[in-house]
Amino acid sequence: MSRLNWATGEDRRLIRFAMRAPMLDREEESELAIAWQQERDERALRKLTEAHLRLAVASASRYRHYGLPAADLIQEGTVGLMEAAYRFEPERDVRFSTYAAWWVRAAVQDYVLRNWSIVRTGTTSAHKALFFNLKRLKARMGVDPDRPLSFAARNQIADEMGVRLCDVEAMEGRLTGADRSLNTPVADESAQEWQDLLVSEEARPDDAVMDLRDGDRKAALLREAMTHLTERESYIIRERQLKDEGVTLAVLGNQLGISKERVRQLEVQALQKLKDALVATVGDPVTAGLANG
Repeated sequence: MSRLNWATGEDRRLIRFAMRAPMLDREEESELAIAWQQERDERALRKLTEAHLRLAVASASRYRHYGLPAADLIQEGTVGLMEAAYRFEPERDVRFSTYAAWWVRAAVQDYVLRNWSIVRTGTTSAHKALFFNLKRLKARMGVDPDRPLSFAARNQIADEMGVRLCDVEAMEGRLTGADRSLNTPVADESAQEWQDLLVSEEARPDDAVMDLRDGDRKAALLREAMTHLTERESYIIRERQLKDEGVTLAVLGNQLGISKERVRQLEVQALQKLKDALVATVGDPVTAGLANG
């Protein structure tokens, strides 16, 4: 009955069905697995998985303290059971229950990690190990679960589990901090919510529009100024100044059949022409600085 205490209603009926399913001996298990693998006999698959549904129930009950619905945990365990049935190789002389237990546990753990918090907890092997073991390790060390670990204790856990100290610190912070809605008032009877205090790194809409218009205007001015350059000067400016990674003077010299010093002279000459053209157009030395940037 202990397995039923954490479930209600329909969940309990599913658990009773799983626990009453007849066990399979090694020969029956092998025959069903072969029938599924070689003939895709769905009756054999159903009988094989139903006989091992207790694995999904047992694994789900082990993670019931994370506050997730019993039916969902059992369902995820069943998904892992089905995955095991698809991958099981009966010729390896391993009992299906031994093989399937790993898949069932992995499926339930992944579900808990994805749904324990609305904030992504982390899915690396280090984070996963810490998520499911940190509280146990703190209890073994005699540390109050609601109090932060000391630096020495964090180092000890990192060494024992073979993970980085920063991973221990990050997971401890996640496990000790509850989710909070951004719509929660900052204080009692306050109209201000936590989301009102968040600072956006994005530009304001009016600033974004102005930046876009300024960018278009500067691009037009630069295109017009470029018409004052010779073809070779234009090529040098495009390759040296208008690309994310400008080419070297030596490369341009090889392409144009001149020395790199001559390329440098032409570049300086072209930049001065651009500056003069921009100043003549807008009469603004700051805007004319486009020629240098």
